[in-house]
Order: sequence, then structure tokens, then C-alpha cells
Amino acid sequence: MHRHSASKTRVTALTALHRIRDTSVSTSSASTNSDQKSQLRAAALAQRDAMPPDARAAAAETIAARPFPVAIKPGDIVSGFMPLKSEINPLPLLRKLAEQGARLALPAIAGRGKPLIMRAYAFGDEFARGQWGIREPKPDAPEVAPDILIVPLACFDRAGHRIGYGAGYYDMTINALRAKKKIVAVGIAFATQEIAKVPATERDARLDLVLTENETIDFRHDKS
Repeated sequence: MHRHSASKTRVTALTALHRIRDTSVSTSSASTNSDQKSQLRAAALAQRDAMPPDARAAAAETIAARPFPVAIKPGDIVSGFMPLKSEINPLPLLRKLAEQGARLALPAIAGRGKPLIMRAYAFGDEFARGQWGIREPKPDAPEVAPDILIVPLACFDRAGHRIGYGAGYYDMTINALRAKKKIVAVGIAFATQEIAKVPATERDARLDLVLTENETIDFRHDKS
């Protein structure tokens, strides 16, 4: 009886040890991935910050002037964002898409660990001030589900992976929308933000396209 109990205790202890080891490996791997992303993000943002303001403005206008790679049907909802710091300005592109019949939306932060809330927006609407002072639609603006998302990023690669700013808001938002309907996620960035490889994980949402001032990169026929 005691022999059986001791054996059972040893098995339980070994099982617990394996779980601890598995957790340690997983935590270590996640930490390494996060560290890699932090370093890549910092380097890419330094590159972006170094661009002269007139070059950044010209890049935004160049992207807007090109044909948009997704057909816009009247009433399609396109979400964008309000640029911060040295981010590329998506507003020239959003204005053109609105002229083509798109309805616009902008994100509002719902809280840490939650997808973004997309609210209807039109040029001329008043803003609320959200987290970090980001301009957002007022809370009474209708919540909508975009068909096309114009996505900010710190850097991207040729596989359609992106690194954002670390909170995972867009990954959660894109994944949640894709679970409900067909959407197109379009990154917008300066060409200098491209890197060789993003250390992506299963939780990271892959982009369908990236627009830079130099080219339109289409990943839709290269899904693995």
C-alpha cells in the first residue's frame, strides 16, 4: 500500500517537473521572440524617424495617387488610423477611397488585451482623445465591421508579416474579424521599414498587402 503511494507520488512529481520544464521552454521562447521584435521595432522606427518630413509627406501622396489594389464597392467600409509621430499619413489614401464610395472608420482602444473597436468616421467629424492622445471617433459614433483595414506598422517582411507597437491590438482585431467575414488587411509603410524576416508567431495576423511609396506588395496568392 505504501509502495503504491510512493510510486504514485514519484509519477506525480515527474509529471509536474515535465510541466515546469515545458513551461520554462515556452516562456523562454516567447521572451526571445519578444526581445527580437523589440530590437527590430526600435531599428525600424529609428529609420522612419530619420526620414525628412517632406519625404514622408511625398510618400503618402504617392501611395494615394496609385490605383488602390482592392476593388471598392459602394458602401464598403474601410478603416484607417490617425497617424502618430513619424508614421506614414494614411489620410490622403482614405480621402481618395471615400471619394470612390467607401465608408470610413477609425479605431478606438477598448482596453488592454481586447480587439480595437472600429467606429464610423467621415472627414469633418469631431474627435475624442483616446489613449496616448490618439484621435478617435466619439463614443456615440456607430460601431462597424470593416471590409478593408489600412494597418499601421513598425516594420514588415516579404512574407506579409508585420511588427506593430507591441500591444497586439491589430493582430487581435484582424483575427477576430477574419473569424466573422472575409476582409482584406492592407499594411501601409515607408519602403525603409521593410526587414528581412519578422519572427512571427501563430497569434500574429498576416497582411494581405503592403503599400509603400515604391510598390504594392501582394501576398494574397502566397498564403502558406
